[in-house]
Amino acid sequence: MEKRWEAQEGAEPVLRTTVQEQVYLRVKDLILSGSVKPGQPVTIPALSETLGVSHMPVREALRRLVAERALTVVSGRSLGVPALSLKRLEELVRVRVEIEGFAAEWAAENMTAEELGVSAALVSGMADAIGQSDVTAFLRMNRDFHFGIYAATRSPVLLSTIESLWFQVSPYFSMLYPFGDYPRSNLEHAAILAALQRRDGRAARAALAEDLLGAATTLRMALAQNAGTGDGRP
Repeated sequence: MEKRWEAQEGAEPVLRTTVQEQVYLRVKDLILSGSVKPGQPVTIPALSETLGVSHMPVREALRRLVAERALTVVSGRSLGVPALSLKRLEELVRVRVEIEGFAAEWAAENMTAEELGVSAALVSGMADAIGQSDVTAFLRMNRDFHFGIYAATRSPVLLSTIESLWFQVSPYFSMLYPFGDYPRSNLEHAAILAALQRRDGRAARAALAEDLLGAATTLRMALAQNAGTGDGRP
């Protein structure tokens, strides 16, 4: 009995788990990078077709993301990002400023020359994306820039906490574009980068806080405008 159980455990279930994990990470990345937008339904068939996998790993990935409150049921079998109220936004901003600011200060001690080089390339890339009005590229690079800093803390606990916060707000970042917020944000990115290059943790923390607070100010306007029109999408 014991040998047969080991044989079963070492065969197909390992492969299935690997596929499920890959699908989970891919869908998680779509949410964190803003590719899944407010008001946009997410279905198992659509994701299965996009990712080229069967329904089973997609269903399991979505179940995990619902449990993490990254997604919620919006209608029937469709999922979507949870609605963001102004009250919830205020709470998220206060927590993000503290936690992500702390991460930036910590990262200033740890970032390697290679990591700083990647961050600099992302700031330059975001400037190009702004010039080309490429919202998708900007949002993906914005995510990579921030998480590149947070990953430099070498703290999986901190990184996981920040991811849970981003799940709740990053799908709404596309709403900032019509208000011209991206150029302001990238100026703050440049200030964060300069502070990190100087190993000035306090300045990095302050610049990151300015980035988050500025985005929150714009997002308040966007949410209020959409509430007035009854349109929950950007």
